[in-house]
Amino acid sequence: MSVAPPGREESDDYAISAEFYDVLQAERDGARVHRLYGDAVGRARLGVLDVGAGTGRVTLMSLLESRVPVHAVEPTRSMRSPLMTRLASLPADLRRRVTVHPHRLDEAELHGVADVAVCHNTIACLHPASRRALWPAVAGALVPGGVLLVQLPPARLPRRETTHDLPTQRIGQHEYGGRMVASADANRIRTRFHYWVRGEGGVLREHHETFWMWPTTRGEVIGELAECGFAPLSGRTDPAVLAVRLVRR
Repeated sequence: MSVAPPGREESDDYAISAEFYDVLQAERDGARVHRLYGDAVGRARLGVLDVGAGTGRVTLMSLLESRVPVHAVEPTRSMRSPLMTRLASLPADLRRRVTVHPHRLDEAELHGVADVAVCHNTIACLHPASRRALWPAVAGALVPGGVLLVQLPPARLPRRETTHDLPTQRIGQHEYGGRMVASADANRIRTRFHYWVRGEGGVLREHHETFWMWPTTRGEVIGELAECGFAPLSGRTDPAVLAVRLVRR
């Protein structure tokens, strides 16, 4: 499970986590997005839509696995900055196929631009009202018959506080690490991230950020998507990802 904060609610969110996300989780998350979405993206014939692109793991994979235009939607400036830096380092032929939209999807005015859409690490931190408002915008951006792949939120509140240590990484003389602590808070999940940087003399810096997640069952997400014209697809092997097809407007 990726533990990167997935929400995309405010333009100044993730100012702290954006520095550490690629350092601590890039390799593992890159392998995961390829496994979860690579086959579907490789079959795209019109375009790929990356909803909540973050620092660009799905976007980059989509450019490499497909030959179609890629639309990366990322309203958060702190996450979009490393995304743009990553894209700037690509060969010109790849850069020509990707467009970064610095808005929420419902503000990006994308209509019928893709036949594959991916919401990876995106909807868990959306308030239920914001999550439900996302689906019509996704339906509008897809053509009929288009496929949407959604990484599902946690289905329920945690029964007790849990801690997940992030893999430690070394860059030069400094060691980077962190942990995530998840706990129930009323009807939400509180996720607290603690990051640190160590040198030879000990801890040089420590940072903290807190995010909120709303548990949602697979059935609830299917019901919300059905109201926007989506029907479930069978054959997915990872229960954390829901695959649906746009069958009607």
